[in-house]
Amino acid sequence: QVQLVESGGGLVQPGGSLRLSCAFSGSIFRLYAMSWYRQAPGTQRELVASRTDYAESVKGRFTISRDNAKNTVYLQMNSLKPEDTGRYYCNALIPGATSGYWGQGTQVTVSS
Repeated sequence: QVQLVESGGGLVQPGGSLRLSCAFSGSIFRLYAMSWYRQAPGTQRELVASRTDYAESVKGRFTISRDNAKNTVYLQMNSLKPEDTGRYYCNALIPGATSGYWGQGTQVTVSS
């Protein structure tokens, strides 16, 4: 069974940076498309970054990357804004499948 564990969240001031990590286990990592989502209170979960796409609001500031040797996907977040606040989740999906796997999320709070 695939398991995803996110880490790296926290409280950061506007303009600061964070790097989120998502550790993958339970299957063959390189077979999965990995992406990051976020959810703020009272809103729907939204796609932040995938291999081929970024949310318009984060383009130029966030970068997704993966290390297949470490079974880990990262989200480098720079120039953070208060509106980036939310719980960030990674998702693992076999291309063509209808559903994927989720981690428990890591909280990011951008505030002065």
